[in-house]
Amino acid sequence: MNKTVERIAPFLFGVLALGLWQGAVWGLQVPNYVLPGPVAIVQAYAGDYAVLNSALVSTLTVTLAALAASAALGVLLALAMAASTLVRAAIQPWAVILQVTPVVAIAPLIIIWVNQPFMALVVCATVVAFFPVLSNTAAGLAATPADLLDLFRLNGATRLQTLFLLRLPAALPYFLAGLRISGTLALVGAVVAEFVAGSGGFASGLAFRILEAGYRLEIPRMFAALMLLAFAGVAIYTALGLLSHLMLRRRDN
Repeated sequence: MNKTVERIAPFLFGVLALGLWQGAVWGLQVPNYVLPGPVAIVQAYAGDYAVLNSALVSTLTVTLAALAASAALGVLLALAMAASTLVRAAIQPWAVILQVTPVVAIAPLIIIWVNQPFMALVVCATVVAFFPVLSNTAAGLAATPADLLDLFRLNGATRLQTLFLLRLPAALPYFLAGLRISGTLALVGAVVAEFVAGSGGFASGLAFRILEAGYRLEIPRMFAALMLLAFAGVAIYTALGLLSHLMLRRRDN
């Protein structure tokens, strides 16, 4: 019974919050151009769902491409850092600097340098998303139990055998945790990059539709695009959590 209540609690809370929101908008007679209610947002989506859904697909394409690039780049750099303390000393400070640099500040430069809109958006999103994979995977590789490393060494295992048969499997939970964080960050990076590109006239993705709706004061349509982004973020986080659960359960069996 408790498990069932826990599962439906988020939905019940959401329905309650939406009901209070709609009731407040009706009761206070708030204009739609100030704060639309859920009913107006659903109506705005229903009236323009084809354009909004197409924009969502565009944003998700950039997000998934950036997530794949982040996973590959993060794992490769983590392996290089684990293989050499010199490489770690060389890479880690620059990775941190890149992570703390606001992508909105460097996105215009990336868009100019890359000169191909889709790839520029992917690069911007990758810059935002790769660090959790890198840091978590590096931490997992460094956290391999010392007694197991000694056991492999005593049995004459090569460095490659130790890496692929011991250190990488031991780092898998860390990698998956980082990947789950990077999934949502890739979406954030894609949206920020689309905002910058949209300001420069490149019409693509939900961020551009949000800008467009804001310029036209179509606030319900803006909220509809925001809701699609929120649902996309939840879906990505949930899907990566399910992937993590399945992979770890398969590894442990």
